[in-house]
Amino acid sequence: MSDRNKDQDQDPNGNGAWDDDYFPTDFTRRQTLDMFAAGGLMAALGPLIGAMNSPAFAAADDEVVRIGYLPITDATALLVAHGMGYFKDEGLKVERPTLIRGWSPLVEGFVAGKFNLVHFLKPIPVWMRYNNKIPVKLMAWAHTNGSGLVVGGKTGITSFSQLGGKQVAVPFWYSMHNIVLQYALRQSGVTPVIRSASEPLAPNECNLQILPPPEMPAALAVGKIDAYIVAEPFNAMGELKAGAKMLRFTGDIWKNHPCCVICMHEQVTTEKKEWTQKVMNAVVRAQIYSSKNKAEVARLMSKDGEGYLPMPAKVVEWAMTLYTQDEEYIETGAIKHGAEWGNGRIDFQPWPYPSATRLIVEQMNETVVGGDRTFLDGLDPQHVADDLVNYEFVKNALDKYPEWKDDPSVNANDPFAREEVLEL
Repeated sequence: MSDRNKDQDQDPNGNGAWDDDYFPTDFTRRQTLDMFAAGGLMAALGPLIGAMNSPAFAAADDEVVRIGYLPITDATALLVAHGMGYFKDEGLKVERPTLIRGWSPLVEGFVAGKFNLVHFLKPIPVWMRYNNKIPVKLMAWAHTNGSGLVVGGKTGITSFSQLGGKQVAVPFWYSMHNIVLQYALRQSGVTPVIRSASEPLAPNECNLQILPPPEMPAALAVGKIDAYIVAEPFNAMGELKAGAKMLRFTGDIWKNHPCCVICMHEQVTTEKKEWTQKVMNAVVRAQIYSSKNKAEVARLMSKDGEGYLPMPAKVVEWAMTLYTQDEEYIETGAIKHGAEWGNGRIDFQPWPYPSATRLIVEQMNETVVGGDRTFLDGLDPQHVADDLVNYEFVKNALDKYPEWKDDPSVNANDPFAREEVLEL
């Protein structure tokens, strides 16, 4: 069992001590997440969306790979492809990836053409394409699993049923985190709601709020929220620096679920096919390497390595490797299906299973979000699986690099098809 107390760097009050590089201290600052998620993206970016289909936009694309990413392990494939030189091996010019601290600024940068290769939480491109008419294409999964829900160490919360009357942060309304959290709440008899933090809650109501991932651990440490659900390494950071306890890993609720996906501009995929294929070759190769070398990749990405993530190697390695070998996770119920499912804390396989896309659309209709969600009315899950996702380039890359089947999240006997397992 891990001696977690020795690993935590906390102040005498248990509020945590951390580096300002990854824990901002201004909790009154909020990015434009709420406005965008509430439907304001079209108003804010309407001219840019129109420009994406213009000759000027195509001319501005000089075939340099420009990556935008959040400082989370979901971006591993893009960062490793850059750090290991895989893009250059394909003959591509590539800029150093640009770190963005929130989902809405990343969406904005993508729509503006600043980035031509990004990772998004999978429900985001669904919302972008069908609510905001942005011609985004989902090209591959960026990883599987890789997220969890942590609670404040002093809250005494040991089950989802105890989240009634509590404040929980999610990174974006249209996120796998919000979907999985609300599924678990409903299964536990708790009703998710979206209200001001000052409004009273019934004992069976859990209030949700948006927080950018870098703000979550510190907000938990000072009691502004009771729990948060997010991608790594911010769960590991909460455990190591903010006294958080892992309540449940999301990959232990939805078996080998997608979280972030690789996205590109649709126009690029149709007009620059050779370039697109080279990009996907590099991404798939990076996922295979990451699957087989998680500790090495964690150090490469950390501030002790190439500095893509502003966290020390110890935190990133914890976030990518510590799972069923830790007895405490088993004892507390953070992992219930580990022996049966055989997955990891984070895994890497690129194939975008249509079954998962269909289930995501179905679950989005059950999920409470802020803003107008009428675009989901009548949205056919099979149409989304056929229209949003481009299977051509990733399939070619997987054929070139068959080692992807070695990842524990892949059924080697039937690697291109699966049934979704969602179980609390």
